[in-house]
Amino acid sequence: MIEFIIGGGALIYYIKKKNNPNKSKDKTPYYKKIKDYVTQKSKKIKDRISDSSKKDKIDLLLGDNLRQKQLRVISGAGKKVMTEEEKLIEKKVNVSLTSLGISALGDLVFFPLNLLSLPGLIYVTKPVFKNAYQALFTKKKIREHTLTSIMLVSAIATEYFFIANLTGFLFIYSRKLLMKIKDNSEKEIIDVFSHQPRFAWLKTNNSIVKTPIEQINKDDIVVVSAGDTIPVDGLIVEGIASIDQQILTGESQPAEKEIGDIVFSSTNVLTGRICIKVEKAGNQTTVAQICEILNSTVHLKSEIQTKAENVIDKAVIPTLAISVAALPALGMVGAASVLNNRLGYRLLIVTSIGTLNHLQLISKKGILIKDGRVLDILGKVNTLIFDKTGTLTLSKFHVTEIHSCSEHTSDEILAYAAASEEKQSHPIASAILEEAEKRGVKLPPFESAEYIIGYGTKVLINNEYIYFGSNRFMNREGIKIPHLIEEIIEKSHIEGNSVVLVARSKNIIGGIELSPIIRPEAFSIIKEIKKRNIGETYIISGDHEIPTKKLAEKLGIDHYFAEILPHQKAEIIEKLQKSGKSVCFVGDGINDSIALKKADVSVSLCGASTAATDTAQIILMNENLENLLFIFEQAQAHEKTLKNCLATILGASALGLGGVVLFDFELVATTILRVASLGTSLGVAMLPIIKHQSNKN
Repeated sequence: MIEFIIGGGALIYYIKKKNNPNKSKDKTPYYKKIKDYVTQKSKKIKDRISDSSKKDKIDLLLGDNLRQKQLRVISGAGKKVMTEEEKLIEKKVNVSLTSLGISALGDLVFFPLNLLSLPGLIYVTKPVFKNAYQALFTKKKIREHTLTSIMLVSAIATEYFFIANLTGFLFIYSRKLLMKIKDNSEKEIIDVFSHQPRFAWLKTNNSIVKTPIEQINKDDIVVVSAGDTIPVDGLIVEGIASIDQQILTGESQPAEKEIGDIVFSSTNVLTGRICIKVEKAGNQTTVAQICEILNSTVHLKSEIQTKAENVIDKAVIPTLAISVAALPALGMVGAASVLNNRLGYRLLIVTSIGTLNHLQLISKKGILIKDGRVLDILGKVNTLIFDKTGTLTLSKFHVTEIHSCSEHTSDEILAYAAASEEKQSHPIASAILEEAEKRGVKLPPFESAEYIIGYGTKVLINNEYIYFGSNRFMNREGIKIPHLIEEIIEKSHIEGNSVVLVARSKNIIGGIELSPIIRPEAFSIIKEIKKRNIGETYIISGDHEIPTKKLAEKLGIDHYFAEILPHQKAEIIEKLQKSGKSVCFVGDGINDSIALKKADVSVSLCGASTAATDTAQIILMNENLENLLFIFEQAQAHEKTLKNCLATILGASALGLGGVVLFDFELVATTILRVASLGTSLGVAMLPIIKHQSNKN
């Protein structure tokens, strides 16, 4: 940043000297001028370095590594080791800065000094000439580097050494800036999911040993206490804890976890102490796999970035043609000034940074995007298809009615059912127990229980067997189902509900009807989709037609398909695509893999446990539909950001070209426009992050 200030100050001083032809002859000796100039600049540098608050602000605005230093201090990672590429860029920046300073002194003090700036200029811009040569003689094409090469040669030939060196400095500094901001932005995205400890407390026999995470293996027992970060994926085998899972799900509400629950690395234990049996550690954890996905995502070019490259390539020939046409009328300086309005790689720099910033904001919401290009496709979506079960409805039930076919009351039937399911944790058991607690029903004690997977439960209460399960379970146990109950079962199935039967001593005494719960946020989401005119809405379900139709009407969804098999979901999507629809499919990510792959954009509500292997392009880590609208908002904002960046740079280039033709703009004026447009467009690209920070504060 300091170097940039020096370069800018030298440019302003240079312009002032050039634009003042009536200046008096200064008879101060050359060596004295050089000494005073260097002393003055050195003092300013020291003053700026000493003002740490200003430096921090400048570093923040230019994406400098202040935040990375803080993160390394917190994480204990130590001093960052520069890569070979970073070292080379840093070296070239320093060489370019030196050459720029020498050329400034050459214009201000002693003209022959300009010649000393040429070796550094050639060293820094060597890749420009090399790429221009390869494009021209190998690929037989004129590229952006060709224009830059011609402009540099023209500037030197017309004795604009300072402008030539400034062009070289901006070329190399823009690459340093891009590397720095892109590197920081990538780390910001990946850091959202990568707060993994370097050590774990390993339980061995009767002792707990601090062990490097690399030495932790599957089936080891790891102990995590309040205030610590969970270092592995695994199963709780001892203890209870309140865990902050916001890093994965985006939910601020802590989750209560106990024996038998799965926990994930990088989540934080707020209260309690747990022992975890390791299932995955190190690079195998969910968070590590998410980071790998994100790492590949940030390198994907968006559609508008590709368009930017095409615009640059298409503008090369016209720019060169105008320059050649201007040569007879405006001379070499005018022709070089035309070339100085080339689009350059400013477009690529700002569009890359703009895309990374929006990906960063999305990641902070607990949303995993596997392919950054979907931000472009989302803007074209005009059809949203929702899977019914697990997406619009929760994987939970509530008791809608208790049917009796005996002298037993509803509460008695519920008491027997709840006693049978007291030790179970599946959704139906949870609904039964919740209803019993709500009604204040006292559960009879049972002597023994037998749970038959896929069928039901058989418990012994007061020397009598109570059977609780499906009609298939009752048939298996040889229990006859009354005709009245059969009618109730048939009717409830048509409605999309389930009936679980209760039998006492081989006689059916009643049944409990349960219905799925509609996601609370589904109503508002569909309403907002309509309000924003995002597109038509559909439900695809394997359920019966009547419950699917009722759900569509209740939520205000336009169309529905019922009794659809998994492979038929993909066929429906393909049919809609052939009719000109751009489809976004939202499913639970478990049995919708074929449909998710077929859709233009696929969104899964699947949880963190299958995040790395899920077929969806976008995963809502909190298993909540609320963030669906945020994705569409960011897609629109992303498109707006990049269009504004394009408009800024194209506008400055057009203004500069018009200035050369109409107002005799030369290299100085067009260079100022280039610098200004790059700074302004960078500001536009950073605006989403700046707004986000302002809203947080």
